[in-house]
Amino acid sequence: MSVKRRDLIRYFEENGFYLLREGPRHSIYTNGQKIVPIKRKRELDRITANELCKQAGLEPKF
Repeated sequence: MSVKRRDLIRYFEENGFYLLREGPRHSIYTNGQKIVPIKRKRELDRITANELCKQAGLEPKF
């Protein structure tokens, strides 16, 4: 099962994260306290998406 990147980004933005900068292979999102890199692939697997949520301090959604 995979998660669309845009759905993950929408979840982050709904919880106060915003795009800090674009790296060569990742988009860097922050809420002012935590920084989370999100790979620039069309889809991420469910486990990776939930780990990114945990890293951001959010409830795993996927």
